[in-house]
Amino acid sequence: MKEFNKEFGKTKIGEVTVGSVVGGMRGLPGMLYETSKLHPVDGIEYRGQDLFKVREQAPKTIPGGQPIPEGVLWLLLTGEYPNEQEIKDFKEDLFIRGELSADEEKLIKSFPSTMHPMTQLSAGVLACQPQSKFVKAYQGGIHKTKYWEPTLEDALDLCAKVSRIAAIVYNNSYGGNLPDRDPTLDYGANYANQLGFTDPEFWELMRLYITIHA
Repeated sequence: MKEFNKEFGKTKIGEVTVGSVVGGMRGLPGMLYETSKLHPVDGIEYRGQDLFKVREQAPKTIPGGQPIPEGVLWLLLTGEYPNEQEIKDFKEDLFIRGELSADEEKLIKSFPSTMHPMTQLSAGVLACQPQSKFVKAYQGGIHKTKYWEPTLEDALDLCAKVSRIAAIVYNNSYGGNLPDRDPTLDYGANYANQLGFTDPEFWELMRLYITIHA
């Protein structure tokens, strides 16, 4: 990245007009990204692969079924599909990361049912801030060239925890049972199960839904 910036740092890549500013900066290249792309004609691509290819090649729980979110997240992070051992280890790691503390669960469960679900979700995510690895590293004097390491850890923790937070919010808002997380299930099935949906076909739908929105 340093070499790229050194060679092309002064290269102009766009033109700003008054119209583009008034229109919300549309059409202006403004960010370097590697993970996903939304094309108006070709649709969504992850690491240069359209969703049809991702659906075909990503790891699955059911042979010939829908991709599991863990495999798609691995693809977005690394640009490659995980092998059998890698996806096994990654699934286990995300499950461990996804556990909320007793205080976090109690706090999120205490939100009133009249609070908007998205407000509950936002507050639930913020409630996890005391466990931030970046905060601890920053307070410990980590050098800025290493910021990415605890940032990645926090990002993985958030990806893992947010399904449990969302399940609690769903239960707060709409009632029903709130099953515990199941270490034998993949991310998509686990989330659906916590929402109270036990139909394996719905689990497949949730896997596909999360894949499309990853």
